[in-house]
Amino acid sequence: MLNRIILMGRLTRDPELRRTGSGTAVTSFSLAVDRDFKSQSGEKETDFIDIVAWRNTAEFVSKYFTKGRMAVVEGRLQIRDWTDKDGGKRRSAEVVADNVYFGDSKRDGGDNSGYNPGYAPAPASHSAAPSNFSASGSDFAEIGEDDGELPF
Repeated sequence: MLNRIILMGRLTRDPELRRTGSGTAVTSFSLAVDRDFKSQSGEKETDFIDIVAWRNTAEFVSKYFTKGRMAVVEGRLQIRDWTDKDGGKRRSAEVVADNVYFGDSKRDGGDNSGYNPGYAPAPASHSAAPSNFSASGSDFAEIGEDDGELPF
């Protein structure tokens, strides 16, 4: 069986970090995900998808993501059955996030404060390229056109 989902969208609100009775971190948030097509009226439609993240992922999301930031969420779809206060049976769907990634640069999507682990400039004392890297391509062998086979 396979239950895998990948979503990319913008957070509709700031993530809410809570702790369970045993101290496990849990964060919930919602993503606005545009559909790839327009409706019959010519409008782009958007789905609002509830996401829940646990433990380290929850702490990461609550620390580095805010409303409006673009996020890529990888996880699984979970359907929960529950009873409302009137005794009615209800069902809700949410994505349980295994991994959450930045979908934009800090410059594009959010405020300019804080840390962005997706971007790390090269240290001033080192060149941007590793010392064993050759821009001239001398580390690569030329493949002749008369070679009948591919090298892989």
